[in-house]
Amino acid sequence: MALPALKEKYLKDVVPQLKKELGYKNIMQVPRLKKVVINMGLGEAIQDAKLIDSGIYTLSQITGQKPLVTKSKKAISNFKLRAGLSIGCCVTMRGDRMFEFLDRFINIAMPRIRDFKGVSAKSFDGRGSYTIGLKEQLIFPEIHYDKIEKVKGLNITIVTTAKTDEEGKHLLRLLGMPFRN
Repeated sequence: MALPALKEKYLKDVVPQLKKELGYKNIMQVPRLKKVVINMGLGEAIQDAKLIDSGIYTLSQITGQKPLVTKSKKAISNFKLRAGLSIGCCVTMRGDRMFEFLDRFINIAMPRIRDFKGVSAKSFDGRGSYTIGLKEQLIFPEIHYDKIEKVKGLNITIVTTAKTDEEGKHLLRLLGMPFRN
């Protein structure tokens, strides 16, 4: 089986460049991608349970993997929420599937965002991981517009082994992430 294009780019171009620019002596010190987590919060599913099925369908089409349904931990009476209700779904991708998803996301889906000027460089968590919030799932070409009942947003978290935000930003920029100036 062939390597995903982004993984090949990472191994051939990004690793030597990061090693040289950040002054690492060992190749194992170079930051790498650990996992990509996609989370879709479906709070409206309290009233309409069919929204969970729609969210599962959407995430499985985008990622090629079956999502995990997340349930509420506590009951909150103000939101009419009981413990154990399904309120979202998430997918964790690692390995080749993660690289293929990131390649499709950066090169195909991101340019389809309306009025896109790049992603914010301030969404790092302090440990090198990066989170992007999307307002609609329709930017992915795998989603058919006719089968969507309601436009929903989702969060994409890219977890890296970088120790600082600057290292993580440098890694993602070299992989092709279009940061705003």
